[in-house]
Amino acid sequence: MESSGASRGVFGFWTRLPLYLRIVVGLVLGIAVGLVFGPATKAFDLPARLILRVLGALAPVLILVAVVRAILTADIHGRLAARMAALLTLNTLTAILIGLGVANLVRPGVGANLHPPGEVPRVQGDVVGALLDNIPSSLLQPFVDNRVIGVVMIAVAFGIAARSLGEKERRLAEDLCSLSFSSILVVLSWVIALVPFAVFGKVASIVGQSGFRAFHALGWFVLAVILALMLQAAYYLIRIRFGSWVRPLSLLRALRDALVMAFSTASSTATMPVTYERLRVGVGLRERSASLGALVGSNFNNDGTALYEAMAALFVAQMLGVELSFADQCLVVLTSVIASIGAAGIPEAGLVTMTLVFTAVKLPTDYIALLLTVDWFLDRCRTMINVLGDVNVACLLDGKTREPQGTAPATAPF
Repeated sequence: MESSGASRGVFGFWTRLPLYLRIVVGLVLGIAVGLVFGPATKAFDLPARLILRVLGALAPVLILVAVVRAILTADIHGRLAARMAALLTLNTLTAILIGLGVANLVRPGVGANLHPPGEVPRVQGDVVGALLDNIPSSLLQPFVDNRVIGVVMIAVAFGIAARSLGEKERRLAEDLCSLSFSSILVVLSWVIALVPFAVFGKVASIVGQSGFRAFHALGWFVLAVILALMLQAAYYLIRIRFGSWVRPLSLLRALRDALVMAFSTASSTATMPVTYERLRVGVGLRERSASLGALVGSNFNNDGTALYEAMAALFVAQMLGVELSFADQCLVVLTSVIASIGAAGIPEAGLVTMTLVFTAVKLPTDYIALLLTVDWFLDRCRTMINVLGDVNVACLLDGKTREPQGTAPATAPF
């Protein structure tokens, strides 16, 4: 009985630890085992391959339900919906292009000299051919092949169709989507709980076979991602300065609470109420602009995550000595944009959708486990960018003239 109680105590202590601390433990143990056992650790990456394969199997269904649910619950119509969609798409495209630009310029993965598990096939043909390859020939094919473009096409079609149903049927569809989403998140939580073991196995395997070259490259990757996120933040503030009445410095002062909460929680969804309150009270935006940007936009905006996924794909390709062609990188852009739709409410969204981005350009997904050693920190940084992206949309929707009856204090010039 005492042994059983002790076992439960150790297990309970482990499960109560935050995920990032469990990953750090896996990292430290993986380094130690890799140093002790050396090349004999080659088989240790099996847990990473299995866990990330299961995660990749969950990802298409999760994205399908998330996108249908987001379309069903979004309270936005007509020209305003089109304008908001254009703003969100432009922001996400800019983020991905900044990420790819920095990754191509800094090239943080060069010199790691990791060995892929086998020959990495490349995307054949031009951009149009690569795009056509992702258009499904059957309803189930995208789920079998993990093709996120096809999954989202199906989700958008069913989401729009469900919105056109009568009130009773639409409410039933929303309930079914919510039930499915909650059930899949439970399964996802089981898989994510195993992620530290994937980190342990992959780190032990890499350290045992290749030493610490990959970790030197990871340091450069962290710096490159932070640089790209800072450039994206600068883009947001410039757009706000010239596209709205809000002044960037006053905006940042008013949003300190929201940005700190985004960094501490690593969740733009949890930060949503604070973001909305700061936009209304601290900045003085109109109610509709603040709610569309902070409450509706957050369901579709994942700029920081999309930027990170694009950079991660190039980084892993560089570590493996694989050159991503122009068609490959265009496919990364398109897949990252589409995978980011509706992902804001998914726990560890970057981990889930990254498997789809890697699959699109034929990169081995088990190397995602190596990225998880720094992801707990970068996740917090890119969540701040996600929140700032919501704020950017809200300010641009508010326009260049302030609400006459606004009660917020006048903002100082930039």
